[in-house]
Amino acid sequence: MHFDDNNNVIENQSYDAILVGLSTGEDISYSMEELAGLAGAANINVLATMVQNAERVNAATFIGSGKLEELKDMCKNMEADLVIFNDELSGMQLRNIEDVVDVRVIDRTILILDIFADRASSADGKLQVELAQLQYRMPRLLGFGKSLSRLGGGIGTRGPGEKKLETDRRHIEHRMDEIKSELESLRKTREVQRSKREKSELPVVALVGYTNSGKSSLMNKLLSMEEREEKQVFEKDMLFATLDTAQRLITLEDNKSFILIDTVGFVDKLPHTLVKAFKATLEEVTKADLLLHIVDCSFSDPDFHIGVTRDVMKELNADTKEEVLVFNKIDKNPEFSGVGYPGSINISAKDGTNLDALFEIIKSKIFADIVEVEMLIPFSRGDVVSAINQITKPKITEYHEDGTYLKVDLNTAARGRFAEFILPKSK
Repeated sequence: MHFDDNNNVIENQSYDAILVGLSTGEDISYSMEELAGLAGAANINVLATMVQNAERVNAATFIGSGKLEELKDMCKNMEADLVIFNDELSGMQLRNIEDVVDVRVIDRTILILDIFADRASSADGKLQVELAQLQYRMPRLLGFGKSLSRLGGGIGTRGPGEKKLETDRRHIEHRMDEIKSELESLRKTREVQRSKREKSELPVVALVGYTNSGKSSLMNKLLSMEEREEKQVFEKDMLFATLDTAQRLITLEDNKSFILIDTVGFVDKLPHTLVKAFKATLEEVTKADLLLHIVDCSFSDPDFHIGVTRDVMKELNADTKEEVLVFNKIDKNPEFSGVGYPGSINISAKDGTNLDALFEIIKSKIFADIVEVEMLIPFSRGDVVSAINQITKPKITEYHEDGTYLKVDLNTAARGRFAEFILPKSK
């Protein structure tokens, strides 16, 4: 979605862009490839890529003056209307670069925020992205002045829109306070929903990992195995295909159930403002009993993806959660052994390879304290029977003269809660 000067939607507007990166000694080839992928996710046509090797960042223009003149010529000769830098730019750098190249300039952070703004569908997601955009743009208002007027909206102006970004700081601060208040209200609503879920005592398993590692594909495969295709989530082979957290109930053949949560994928240089804003949604991860860390084993450097994800988990204070490394897409890299990653498992969400084994690992982690018990519940305590049916599906339900007989699997907490109804031979 793109906007004109009056914040009206412009359909199907596209941009031709040149990507720019700066290496101060490190290999940034993958980072630049990923930037191209992000551009593709925003329907931007990449014309060329420029990388400068330098000892340090130029404080005024990020890249050197000679390289900047070269970029100006490339933009003119290739008729580019957008330049995307691989690193965050200050407001001064944005303004100075645009003064030379005379086309719109954005950075990796603006691009990611733009993608999120375009794809967020929930009230939570939209507010969180708008807050992240305002937090990012607040100190860069001076630099955005020319950028916002150059092409009349479009990439980098989704969400808040240029009208709001051209107002004074107090107006923006007021809007940020409004958003925070709305998010707090939504957080309280989620707390009530979570409280109801916790009363059911169902364990929670969260899918985390780098973007496009196959989290949504795995959730959909598990749901299809349950014949619950109507509950499937959106999936596509692209960066940030899904943003909003999805929760689904998974029931196994032995009647054991758990909540499976799919979360937004992470990416290198994920904007801090975005992580901070999305903490409200990602807090579901901090409440999970088990993290399934999904890794694309067909990628050349899985440790890089693992490191990025764990860094974000640390920022969310979820790095102490029990984690199982799940190497997905083994169908694309059958030679991947998983050696060096104790306790990990290789799967294919696409063809179902090793999903039964994954279920066994999940059960061993989240159902370790479950014991089969027999119960006799007086007919006057129908509330207890209802509560147990909310927790799990009894293996046997019979109606005896003195009450309802159940044979059921209960965890430690549930056994303590319903101890008076458990038959002595089961204790």
